Amino acid sequence: MKITTDVDRCVGAGQCVLAEPAVFDQDESDGTVVLLTDSVDGETAERVREATHICPAQALSISD
Repeated sequence: MKITTDVDRCVGAGQCVLAEPAVFDQDESDGTVVLLTDSVDGETAERVREATHICPAQALSISD
């Protein structure tokens, strides 16, 4: 699964980091999403799907 982020849409809520901290982090200066890896599989992919669904700004997208 490939992950992309839209930093311009990100509001820095941090829900993605809570869902999967191995994939997402937050920029220290403004709190926007930082992608630690852009490709995942297995259980990590399921947590990334969850993060995509709970993002309040819909700043995350995935493709298989």
